[in-house]
Amino acid sequence: MLVGNAVRRVAVIGGARIPFARAHGAYARVGNLQMLTAALQAVVGKYGLDGLRLGEVAAGAVIKHSRDFNLARESVLGTTLDPHTPAYDLQRACGTSLEAAIGIANKIALGQIDSGLAGGVDTVSDPPIVYPQAYRKILMRAFRAKTLGARIAPFFALRPGHFKPVIPDASEPRTGLSMGESCEQMARRWGIGREAQDTLAYQSHRHAAEAWQSGFFDDLVAPFAGLHRDDNVRTDSTPEKLAKLRPSFDRSGSGTLTAGNSTPLTDGASAMLLASESWARARSLPVQAWLTFGKAWAVDFVAGTEGLLMAPAYSVPSMLDDAGLNLQDFDFFEIHEAFAAQVLCTLAAWESTEWCRDKLGRTTALGAIDRRKLNVRGSSIAIGHPFAATGARIVATLAKILATSPHSRRGLISVCTAGGMGVTAILERA
Repeated sequence: MLVGNAVRRVAVIGGARIPFARAHGAYARVGNLQMLTAALQAVVGKYGLDGLRLGEVAAGAVIKHSRDFNLARESVLGTTLDPHTPAYDLQRACGTSLEAAIGIANKIALGQIDSGLAGGVDTVSDPPIVYPQAYRKILMRAFRAKTLGARIAPFFALRPGHFKPVIPDASEPRTGLSMGESCEQMARRWGIGREAQDTLAYQSHRHAAEAWQSGFFDDLVAPFAGLHRDDNVRTDSTPEKLAKLRPSFDRSGSGTLTAGNSTPLTDGASAMLLASESWARARSLPVQAWLTFGKAWAVDFVAGTEGLLMAPAYSVPSMLDDAGLNLQDFDFFEIHEAFAAQVLCTLAAWESTEWCRDKLGRTTALGAIDRRKLNVRGSSIAIGHPFAATGARIVATLAKILATSPHSRRGLISVCTAGGMGVTAILERA
């Protein structure tokens, strides 16, 4: 035992985020530190945490400067939390903030802490631009030199190419393929057509627009840098408009992934408050949901035995076994829309008796889900996807959905990530 002698229930009190913004737009002049601080402070203000020392804060970013090596801690110091609140960074690509939530939850469950914040942030508009390694070697040779002459000598090797910046690349280092190119391969393997992808994308925009119109997001989103709502949601989106867009990753004539049925490059941050039941009750904070199960998985996409973004298709069945549940035992499904094709490939895998037998060792398929229960308040295609922030956005959204749906019992979360990984979780209504 690390601390306690019994596993405690973990409460999701709720969350908050700043509006998600299309890259190089509203947040072009701010960075990860400012955005994450704003998201954490939104949660602090929402739940009256000013001056409190929390047990832990865990957060991270996929794209960040070296100056942000202690990003979570520096963000905490920018809030009105007690500065004695410890914090640490972590990164699991697009699953970062969901992984952060699971980590905080584990500490609460074991009794190590009573409360904590989990979050994530990412910016495409303020990337860490570096220079070629050859240029860095010249600079380091000059830095290590002991005499003036030795410090000057390396610079005679400078060439124009040394000053060409290296922009962060989203391609997979092992395959050289972008996520979109990889997902095109998945769509072909599973026979996922363009019309089905555009339909799912349209539904994402429709559901997100309805959520904003109904006021669902009013207490989940805090204004920041002049932005009051997500700026990618298309209230006028239609399948006909989406059908007119050109493929973005495969223009050979067979490509199906477009800017309309893929997530846009996005800036933003989100955070959530987790706690023990006793801590929440002592502060009269209503519990929206219980975080009951979590699971991470990885697939061998390098060898081509599985698609890059298919890890959640494996993680969810394993997690269901942990929980003793079936896929149909959920009232809501929050499946991160990296691409509409990724969601549809995952659903197709679960419906395939052959795939479930060969890949999962099951005698029957997991089966289909009721599509009316999928991403009912919109998801990443419409709202946007600041990589590390998406998991916390989804948890906060699902927790509120469960809390405001009297006859619901539980919801499932599935997030695919770069590197052939996935993170999944289960929330139970409080």
